[in-house]
Amino acid sequence: MVQKVYVTYNEVHKLCQKNADRILEDFQPNLMIAIGGGGYVPARILRSFLKRNNASNIPIQAIGLSLYENLGSSNADKTPADGTNGGVDPVVEQPGTKVTRTQWLDLSSLEMANLVGKRILIVDEVDDTRTTLEYAVKELQKDVETARQKLGREGEKTTFSVFVLHNKDKTKKGQLPADMLSENRYLAAETVSDIWICYPWEATDIDEHDRLATTQQVSSSS
Repeated sequence: MVQKVYVTYNEVHKLCQKNADRILEDFQPNLMIAIGGGGYVPARILRSFLKRNNASNIPIQAIGLSLYENLGSSNADKTPADGTNGGVDPVVEQPGTKVTRTQWLDLSSLEMANLVGKRILIVDEVDDTRTTLEYAVKELQKDVETARQKLGREGEKTTFSVFVLHNKDKTKKGQLPADMLSENRYLAAETVSDIWICYPWEATDIDEHDRLATTQQVSSSS
């Protein structure tokens, strides 16, 4: 049976706080793109820790990508119907093979123009097969380059970095750009085994989710 791990909001908050200085020092982002729906909460928490005195908040834009295929479930990385599902629907989804855009930036608006020349931090909750991250980086790079050429903004370099809460230590199907990895523009707050991660924003009963998280911590320490 796949090991299930329940992550609390407090744990997410602390992971973001712990890595904020590294992100500021190494990535120096002036714009974030959250991959929905798992990247929304970490991106918002990060923004509080990335703000500096007399500086504006870092803007957050959002894209939506879907990779998980429904096998009778409404949630990804969720628990089966065993009665201990942390308040989530007791149905299962597994990683699919095709990335689907559910929300994207408008190429004809200022959204895309505002990305040109920026240091952009892409935020997601988990790096599982890496397929979604590969798609996001490639497509954003392509669209930003199209916008740069259209606007005639020669010499303005756009740099992408990635932050995830959890990286699963497994063979990846997707790949990130070689320069991103060689320049250390990829950061995972934690690297974990190929476990079943249950995030708090997926729970329909947060009290039950937190109870299971507490039980899990007691069991691991005993």
